Amino acid sequence: MGKKEKTGLGRALVKQHNQMIQETKEKGQFYKNQHKKVLESVTEVSDIEAIIEQADEADRLFSLDHPAPSLPISLDAGSAANETTSVEETRQQQKIEEALHASSLRVPRRPKWDLGMSVEELDSNERRAFLLWRRSLAVLEQNEKLVLTPFEKNLDIWRQLWRVLERSDLLVMVVDARNPLFYRCPDLEAYAREIDEHKQTLLLINKADLLPYSIRKKWAEYFHRQQILFVFWSAKAATASLEGKELSTQWKTQNNLQEPDDPDTKLYGRDELLSRLQSEAEQIAKMRSSGSNSVGSTSGGNVVVGFVGYPNVGKSSTINALVGQKRTGVTSTPGKTKHFQTLIISDELTLCDCPGLVFPSFTSSRFEMIASGVLPIDRMTEHREAVQVVANRVPRHALEDVYKINLPKPKPYEPQSRPPLAIELLRTYCASRGYVGSSGLPDETKAARQILKDYIDGKLPHYQMPPGMAEEEGDSPINNSLDMHESDSSDIENTPVGEGGSAPDLEHVLDDLNSFDMANGITSKVKVKKPSASHKHHKKPQRNKDRSWRVGNDDNDGMPVVRVFQKSVNTGSVKIG
Repeated sequence: MGKKEKTGLGRALVKQHNQMIQETKEKGQFYKNQHKKVLESVTEVSDIEAIIEQADEADRLFSLDHPAPSLPISLDAGSAANETTSVEETRQQQKIEEALHASSLRVPRRPKWDLGMSVEELDSNERRAFLLWRRSLAVLEQNEKLVLTPFEKNLDIWRQLWRVLERSDLLVMVVDARNPLFYRCPDLEAYAREIDEHKQTLLLINKADLLPYSIRKKWAEYFHRQQILFVFWSAKAATASLEGKELSTQWKTQNNLQEPDDPDTKLYGRDELLSRLQSEAEQIAKMRSSGSNSVGSTSGGNVVVGFVGYPNVGKSSTINALVGQKRTGVTSTPGKTKHFQTLIISDELTLCDCPGLVFPSFTSSRFEMIASGVLPIDRMTEHREAVQVVANRVPRHALEDVYKINLPKPKPYEPQSRPPLAIELLRTYCASRGYVGSSGLPDETKAARQILKDYIDGKLPHYQMPPGMAEEEGDSPINNSLDMHESDSSDIENTPVGEGGSAPDLEHVLDDLNSFDMANGITSKVKVKKPSASHKHHKKPQRNKDRSWRVGNDDNDGMPVVRVFQKSVNTGSVKIG
């Protein structure tokens, strides 16, 4: 009886297990049919999945009545390369092209919709509008005078932004205080006003504790002139105060430099920021209620504040600090937040966190986006270019003081004010830390990742000045050294030989590189191959023989002359045995 009961129980367990497997397969097939994919940020231009998805969307949405616009192809590809233009002319042309196409660089808009639309019709309209937006940016990418940075290409990520914009009364754009204009998207502010004319955007300047008081004051004056609503804030400092932890010495020193009476430059605390956000959102709600209702209006006394911005600028950290506990995932890798999250602070205030998006722009390069933490560091393939951005922004003495290293000085024929090269910084860092790869060469990839992480986390001090103030500030340790380095290098290339100096010799440059490698212990000494000699000379050193008796021909008759030495006669006593 007991045996039959055990057998029945085992069969029931196996049957239940098989049913669970079948349900899992059916559920997976259902999600596959519904195209329910996990949200993943797609920013790379060469991503084959994004290209295939774009082709599928074009084939599904557009029929023969709506053919794809044919783009002209220039077969003369070498004409632009043959033109010899200087660096200054190239920059001027690039600025002119950026100004002409600034209106085309927009955030994708959500098409108009109403409650009577079906899900299929709404999805089709959104995909069609998104594909047209992608094609407009593809036309800009074909312009050789423009450099379009990587941007978000996943429609589902942009849908999260659309929902946050429509729900929010106040839009908070989180930016990094060390370079606020890089993380600011003016077209997103314009899109918010298109949705609701009363909707405003607040610039939340995170990591402001890494800026001295004088620099914060300059940025406050700039934002006031531009009529931008802003608040200085530090999510890390607010979290530390909630947990009862003490700040580091550097942060304490910089916080003591501020004036507490100045409301524009002070760092807002958690309670102060919550009251400021609630008051701004309630003011917008009152203005909307007095006028006509529009999309995104909230009913009752509850107001919604939406947080948007680039990846890895501190949106989730700010949400956790305001809520008072960890409610969203935080990591140094961009793209941790996948879906927008709604968090209720009180009966009157609700926060909405949006996933980080990479907006299209002209103002930066891909390596600058990696150094700024927008693109993942672990996915970079060219580490020297990204480290060069760090070397251009951080002063030489700051790198040496933080890492306790001695960077090689510029050579006499080089500009003495040039920033260190990426190869110099990486090799010196590898030599000081002992980073060696399997091949015996310096592990520059590991060193580059560590340097970039220190740059993002604030271990390496750096900041940007407001436009028009970088040249006026003489006490600023950080300047736009990239332009200075490029101009200096162009001066070296254009300097003729013989006018006030001589051009650098190639042998001297190679000797300098070899001496740098041997001084840092990176490479072994080069073995010089000696001229061939006999076998016995390899066993012991050759003895210097006296060959002074060999003389040349004194009479110039072609016959050698030999000097003969006569041995002295022994005049001593002779012993006879």
